[in-house]
Amino acid sequence: MSREILVLTHPRRDGMARRAGWVLDRLAAAGIAPRMLADEAELLGLDGATIVPRDDDAAVGVELVLVLGGDGTLLRGAELARSADIPLLGVNLGHVGFLAEAEPDALEATLDAVVRKDYQVEERMTVDVTVRLRGEVTYAGWALNEMSLEKAERAKMLECVVGIDGRPLSRWGCDGVICSTPTGSTAYAFSVGGPVMWPGVDALLVAPISAHALFARPLVLAPTSTVAIEVLDPVPGVIYCDGRRSVPVAPHSRVEVARGRRPVRLAVVRALPFTDRLVAKFHLPVEGWRGRAARENGWSDSFVGFSSDEPAG
Repeated sequence: MSREILVLTHPRRDGMARRAGWVLDRLAAAGIAPRMLADEAELLGLDGATIVPRDDDAAVGVELVLVLGGDGTLLRGAELARSADIPLLGVNLGHVGFLAEAEPDALEATLDAVVRKDYQVEERMTVDVTVRLRGEVTYAGWALNEMSLEKAERAKMLECVVGIDGRPLSRWGCDGVICSTPTGSTAYAFSVGGPVMWPGVDALLVAPISAHALFARPLVLAPTSTVAIEVLDPVPGVIYCDGRRSVPVAPHSRVEVARGRRPVRLAVVRALPFTDRLVAKFHLPVEGWRGRAARENGWSDSFVGFSSDEPAG
């Protein structure tokens, strides 16, 4: 059976046509048929790939979705990969790129590993999101990073009551509430004071946004927990799933968040410690480290991070 890979890009990023063209040529030379979305191929002026429309079936039948871009592009790729139940691999050509497996200088090495099928696949937890109004489902969606329920009127507060596992917890007047996965703990939830959770942690994070309440700390819940947020009068809300898909939420609605029934599968070329990822992405100061692991692995005494000659994320 012939191999096929969907190449997803941020077509308006500088130098993308050159990089994407190189990837298409490299895959074709290895006997792997590249696939691209029609609108991206047109914007980049590229040929040499199977062209498919941008819909839920765009990734059906491929081995892998290879993303060239930042976290926003990778989240877009996650929608297609999850729909087709195939792995996703990102090369960071954006800014932070927490979800990406490799940095730009590791593109060639990463692609060589893909050609050899020298990668593993790990599953990342998602959340399922359901909105009900007087018992009727008005929205059903999902997120890899987080669901954020936010106020729809800038000058007012969102009034809501949060419940956990069918029991009321607290009433918050706030700008919103975030329900995050461990993968999303370094994204929006982190910016409002939530904890960083290692990918191996199986948990659900709830974090209020600018809440006027004495009890307004981030919460780490069991993965089996269900979060319910009752939106009170008079201010309506709006839901954002991964900052991409949005829907208005009327007062008296109930937003329910639980562990997703289907995870997102991420391809890993080289499993590196999550600690190193944090150091590299957040530029954390680690000068003076003299740990045994650093010496045994040949790391610099003054910096523990990704070397430029190995795939990194």
